[in-house]
Amino acid sequence: NFIMTGAVDDLWINPRGELIVVDYKSTSKQEKVTLDAEWQMGYKRQMEMYQWLLRQLGFKVSDTGYFVYCNGKTDRKAFDGKLEFDIDLIPYTGDDSWVEGALLKVKKCLNGKIPKASPGCDYCNYREAVQKIK
Repeated sequence: NFIMTGAVDDLWINPRGELIVVDYKSTSKQEKVTLDAEWQMGYKRQMEMYQWLLRQLGFKVSDTGYFVYCNGKTDRKAFDGKLEFDIDLIPYTGDDSWVEGALLKVKKCLNGKIPKASPGCDYCNYREAVQKIK
C-alpha cells in the first residue's frame, strides 16, 4: 500500500467538461514571470502529479493546467497598508506519463535498507549535528 496525497489550489472546468488544475504562486521581482528557471521544474512536476492523481480518481483532466502568478509590485513609493500585484496566467501542458514509474521507485526506495551515513552527504552531516545538539 502506498498513499499519495496533495492539495490542489484550484480546479476549473473547461467547455469539454475536463478539470483544469490551477496552481497559485506569488513572488516579487522586477523581471517578467516565466516558468523557465530550472528550479521551477518542481512546480511543473507538482502540476503533473495532481493531473495524474485526478485521472486515477476517474476524472477527465485537461493536459493544460495554469499557474496564476502574482508578482508583487516593488516600484510603489509607499506601502500604505496594501500590496499591489501584477497577475500573470501562465498555461502549462503537463505530461504525467512519468508519475506512476516514479512512485513505484519511491516505494521501492522507502521499503529498502537505510543507507549508511556518508561524510560527503549534507543531510547526513546535518543529522549528525542535530544529534550532537540534543
